[in-house]
Amino acid sequence: MEEIVAAAMEAEDKEILLDEMMNRYGQEILQLVYSYVKDKSIAEDLTQDIFVKCFKSFDTFNGKSKLRTWLWRIAINHCKDFLRSWYKKNVVITNDDSMTDNGLKMGLVEETVVQKEEDDQLIQAIMMLPIKYREVIYLFYYEELPIKEIAVLTDTGDNTVKTRLRRAKELLKERLEDL
Repeated sequence: MEEIVAAAMEAEDKEILLDEMMNRYGQEILQLVYSYVKDKSIAEDLTQDIFVKCFKSFDTFNGKSKLRTWLWRIAINHCKDFLRSWYKKNVVITNDDSMTDNGLKMGLVEETVVQKEEDDQLIQAIMMLPIKYREVIYLFYYEELPIKEIAVLTDTGDNTVKTRLRRAKELLKERLEDL
């Protein structure tokens, strides 16, 4: 990917780079954004905004980090800005979208139903965590990023990430035991 960046910067063909980034990282960014905003349509809009922001600021990418890390840092900052914004605090979205799987067939075994219920409870418990814990859980377990990369993305130290992971797991355990 870094070779594409160099070629695109030299040829001034940012559109090729943007298309490649959207194909490669679009779904990951959408999932990351959803973990912050908890709303599918807002997550889709913010994901588009993030790629527009990247397109406009390709010239600020200096190659000191991986392109993916740069993109994720922009996405995380954009999500945090959104969560602090007037829009988030004052606009109420009436949307009944849920993350349930409507494709379940009548003949599914009981184990599948129980597992789905447990997964839904876990997702709900994760989404109820404060953002600083939710983001490290998401990045570590769902995106399988190493602690060092999470530290870079969250602009914290390695030990802070480890502490937040430990604390998040404790909170999840408490919440899930109460169910």
